[in-house]
Amino acid sequence: MKSPLFTSQHRTRSLRTFAYDRTVSQLAILVFLIASTACAPSGVNARPAVDVTLVTDEVDAALSIIRSAASGEAPSAGQWSALFGSHGYGHLKEREAAMGRAFTDSSFARFLTADSVAARLPAIERVVPELEHIQVAAAARTALAYLPPDTPLRARLYLEIKPHTNSFVFTGSDSMPSIFIYVKTDETAAQLNNTLAHELHHIGTTAACRHTPSADSAHTTPAERMLLEYLTAFGEGRAMLAAAGGPDIHPHATDADSIRARWDHDVAHAPADMADLSGFITDVIAGRIATADSVQRRGNSYFGVQGAWYTVGWLMASTVEREAGRDALIRTLCKPVEFLSQYNRAAQHWNVTRHTTLPLWPAPLIDTLARITR
Repeated sequence: MKSPLFTSQHRTRSLRTFAYDRTVSQLAILVFLIASTACAPSGVNARPAVDVTLVTDEVDAALSIIRSAASGEAPSAGQWSALFGSHGYGHLKEREAAMGRAFTDSSFARFLTADSVAARLPAIERVVPELEHIQVAAAARTALAYLPPDTPLRARLYLEIKPHTNSFVFTGSDSMPSIFIYVKTDETAAQLNNTLAHELHHIGTTAACRHTPSADSAHTTPAERMLLEYLTAFGEGRAMLAAAGGPDIHPHATDADSIRARWDHDVAHAPADMADLSGFITDVIAGRIATADSVQRRGNSYFGVQGAWYTVGWLMASTVEREAGRDALIRTLCKPVEFLSQYNRAAQHWNVTRHTTLPLWPAPLIDTLARITR
């Protein structure tokens, strides 16, 4: 199986080209952090465990345009050129194309010059300087606690003013993992730390699992191979657990009561979601969902705001950690089918000892998936 394909907002691979200028000295601030518990060995060739390049060119260019529009002036050709030529904008455009979303320079220009964005200018001007001095050390330590030892965290970190309010990870045609952070004007430091930890866990998972073998194409159909890729989407739940810091900490502890209530409601729906996912997996194996595109459409339906890949994934990961320990959970990071089996064992023991009724995956389903991955 390949390295995990899915991260926040279900990242997809792109074959589109994107010329990334490696000389970003005037466009980026190098955030160079060495966590004392996760350092590479000292020596000439030692490299940091955490190496994140903060790229601010898109947010700086966008803010300049918003200022002009808010003052009643038409942004200059030079301002537009700075935006459309920025690394942050070009990489965002590549990502949206990979997702199959409409994205044009003209629509982005209309967004930046809208009155609704101009009204947010004071708040944006207040928060951007703070974000441009962002420190990722604490978030990195949180993520690394749920990753194998010596996992490197190397990425670009883009600050983005954009229409969609999501933050996510994307790896484009230049193969450099990138974290896109939407500039929120009402986000607390704790919420930002949670978001960064979540995304850094995805970065670390990809790095840790980069050598995981793919399913044998001679013995699996394209639909089955796509299904196995989608099973890595339970990594959303693992990242929720990692970002929170433990199974006894609410995944939305830093968020509003309404968001915590929504999460609790959705987690309570996990038994039905697991049954639905089981049906999905069974239909693929039985050939009733026969194409990779059909698997992708169905698999995408489980993302939502924070759908079953998140809630069921978190339920599984938190149960395994409570019952078998964090190290046991980390050992299945790159083995999604084994993760299902590991959860079943933990949930069965949990149900017996605590008289609960955690849902289980059908054993024949796991056996069939295990045969496919051999």
